[in-house]
Amino acid sequence: MVRVEIYSKKGCCLCKKAKELISKVNAEVPFSFKEVDITASEDLFRKYKEDIPIIFINGKKAFKFKVDEIEFRKKVRIEQIKSRLSKLCDKKEHFS
Repeated sequence: MVRVEIYSKKGCCLCKKAKELISKVNAEVPFSFKEVDITASEDLFRKYKEDIPIIFINGKKAFKFKVDEIEFRKKVRIEQIKSRLSKLCDKKEHFS
Protein backbone atom coordinates (compact mmCIF):
# COMPACT_ATOMS: atom_id res chain seq x y z
CA MET A 1 0.00 0.00 0.00
CA VAL A 2 1.17 3.51 -0.78
CA ARG A 3 2.35 5.50 2.26
CA VAL A 4 1.70 9.23 2.50
CA GLU A 5 3.20 11.32 5.30
CA ILE A 6 2.78 14.99 6.03
CA TYR A 7 5.26 16.85 8.20
CA SER A 8 3.33 19.64 9.87
CA LYS A 9 2.61 21.45 13.10
CA LYS A 10 -0.49 22.69 14.89
CA GLY A 11 -1.70 26.13 13.90
CA CYS A 12 -0.24 26.00 10.39
CA CYS A 13 -2.91 27.07 7.87
CA LEU A 14 -1.00 25.63 4.90
CA CYS A 15 -0.77 22.31 6.76
CA LYS A 16 -4.50 22.33 7.42
CA LYS A 17 -5.28 22.89 3.73
CA ALA A 18 -2.86 20.14 2.70
CA LYS A 19 -4.39 17.67 5.20
CA GLU A 20 -7.90 18.46 3.95
CA LEU A 21 -6.86 17.81 0.35
CA ILE A 22 -5.05 14.59 1.29
CA SER A 23 -8.10 13.37 3.22
CA LYS A 24 -10.36 14.17 0.26
CA VAL A 25 -8.18 12.18 -2.12
CA ASN A 26 -7.77 9.34 0.42
CA ALA A 27 -11.55 8.91 0.48
CA GLU A 28 -11.39 8.06 -3.24
CA VAL A 29 -7.91 6.57 -3.67
CA PRO A 30 -6.81 4.30 -0.81
CA PHE A 31 -3.40 4.84 0.80
CA SER A 32 -2.02 4.86 4.32
CA PHE A 33 -1.72 8.32 5.83
CA LYS A 34 0.39 9.51 8.72
CA GLU A 35 0.81 12.98 10.14
CA VAL A 36 4.15 13.81 11.74
CA ASP A 37 4.13 16.75 14.15
CA ILE A 38 7.56 18.35 13.77
CA THR A 39 7.27 19.99 17.19
CA ALA A 40 7.48 16.56 18.84
CA SER A 41 11.17 16.32 17.94
CA GLU A 42 13.86 19.01 18.21
CA ASP A 43 15.67 17.52 15.21
CA LEU A 44 12.57 17.52 13.01
CA PHE A 45 11.61 21.00 14.13
CA ARG A 46 15.08 22.37 13.39
CA LYS A 47 15.17 20.65 10.00
CA TYR A 48 11.65 21.47 8.77
CA LYS A 49 10.38 24.53 10.68
CA GLU A 50 10.61 26.81 7.63
CA ASP A 51 9.49 24.20 5.09
CA ILE A 52 6.11 22.87 6.23
CA PRO A 53 3.99 21.28 5.14
CA ILE A 54 6.10 18.66 3.42
CA ILE A 55 4.37 15.68 1.89
CA PHE A 56 6.22 12.40 1.33
CA ILE A 57 4.89 9.60 -0.85
CA ASN A 58 6.55 6.26 -0.14
CA GLY A 59 9.40 8.08 1.58
CA LYS A 60 10.10 10.49 -1.29
CA LYS A 61 9.48 14.21 -0.91
CA ALA A 62 6.62 15.03 -3.27
CA PHE A 63 5.38 18.48 -2.21
CA LYS A 64 6.48 21.42 -0.09
CA PHE A 65 4.21 24.26 1.09
CA LYS A 66 1.34 23.58 -1.32
CA VAL A 67 -0.23 20.40 -2.66
CA ASP A 68 -1.71 20.33 -6.14
CA GLU A 69 -4.65 17.90 -6.11
CA ILE A 70 -4.23 16.64 -9.68
CA GLU A 71 -0.49 16.15 -9.26
CA PHE A 72 -0.99 14.48 -5.86
CA ARG A 73 -3.50 11.99 -7.31
CA LYS A 74 -1.15 11.27 -10.19
CA LYS A 75 1.83 10.62 -7.90
CA VAL A 76 -0.20 8.34 -5.61
CA ARG A 77 -1.54 6.36 -8.57
CA ILE A 78 1.95 6.00 -10.05
CA GLU A 79 3.16 4.57 -6.73
CA GLN A 80 0.18 2.20 -6.64
CA ILE A 81 1.02 0.96 -10.13
CA LYS A 82 4.69 0.50 -9.19
CA SER A 83 3.67 -1.50 -6.14
CA ARG A 84 1.37 -3.77 -8.16
CA LEU A 85 4.02 -4.31 -10.84
CA SER A 86 6.57 -5.17 -8.19
CA LYS A 87 4.21 -7.75 -6.67
CA LEU A 88 3.53 -9.26 -10.08
CA CYS A 89 7.25 -9.52 -10.82
CA ASP A 90 7.85 -11.16 -7.43
CA LYS A 91 5.11 -13.73 -8.13
CA LYS A 92 6.48 -14.41 -11.60
CA GLU A 93 9.99 -14.98 -10.22
CA HIS A 94 8.56 -17.23 -7.52
CA PHE A 95 6.90 -19.48 -10.11
CA SER A 96 9.91 -19.56 -12.44
